[in-house]
Amino acid sequence: MDTTVRIFKSKAEMKAEELRYWQSRPAHERMEAVSSLTHAAYAMKDPETDVRRLQSVAVCLQRPQR
Repeated sequence: MDTTVRIFKSKAEMKAEELRYWQSRPAHERMEAVSSLTHAAYAMKDPETDVRRLQSVAVCLQRPQR
């Protein structure tokens, strides 16, 4: 984990650096971060229940015969 402290002159500069950081990360790492944040947000919203998760949907598609 990177523990470097950075000082920015403006919020726009900070947001630009944050965007560059996340764009440099692989897609699976970004998706994992989104999932963690989503689970944490649902847990804060309703701590009495289990954290809700995305539902999986199976779809059968018929393809024409070759």
